[in-house]
Amino acid sequence: MRRTILAAAVTAALSTTLLAAAPLAWAASDPAPKETAKDPTKDAAAAPNAGDLLFEQPQMKNTAPGSTLTYDYLRRSGIVRGPYGPPLNDAIKLTIEPGKSAESRDIQVQMFSGGNRVPAGPFQDMAGNPVLPLFLENHLKGLAGLLEANPRYIKNAIRKGLREKATVTPVQIDFKGRKVDGWRVEMKPFEGDAQTERMRGFDSTTYTFVVAPEVPGEIVSIEARTLKPDGGELLEERLDYDQKDS
Repeated sequence: MRRTILAAAVTAALSTTLLAAAPLAWAASDPAPKETAKDPTKDAAAAPNAGDLLFEQPQMKNTAPGSTLTYDYLRRSGIVRGPYGPPLNDAIKLTIEPGKSAESRDIQVQMFSGGNRVPAGPFQDMAGNPVLPLFLENHLKGLAGLLEANPRYIKNAIRKGLREKATVTPVQIDFKGRKVDGWRVEMKPFEGDAQTERMRGFDSTTYTFVVAPEVPGEIVSIEARTLKPDGGELLEERLDYDQKDS
């Protein structure tokens, strides 16, 4: 029986020991690739399912063995004396080697650096990009700790949000001096949640994923952002593909 890319990615991510991020570390990064909205009516009927788009595609097939994919990571919180501490600006690096098939790769992971380092991987014969479940598991750990909530409850809400609340919109991405087609997935999985009163404002969290088949590894950016009613920021956590290494 064929094991889905989603199952492989999530199982691999859960097999790692995700530790709490240590204090501040800065890493230089280029600005995130700009995205340009396309005609919202164009290709609307052909918009893919959000879960399939993010977790069921052979995203690593266009990565060259011997290459390294770098993703710039930022986390900052406006919660005074909150558990996230000072801003964290670091990187996740994937070192790519051949897998058993043309679409799969063996992947070594460096998740953050120095005192921020989190054990992750390695991943064998992966067709999906492990940076997505790694980001989500790390985000989940922090959010569950902040809310003193059951991580499984939050994870199930995000999964349900991808099935029932996500919008998928065609966009164009600036990649190496040209425009390439991609998709933006956006959702608010906790909106209207039965446990809203316990979420301390995080029921408004918006998740945004941008993918493009022509970008190595396909993942362009991931963002989890929570704003206060007055517009202040409770949390911004994001990951951006660094084009310098491609």
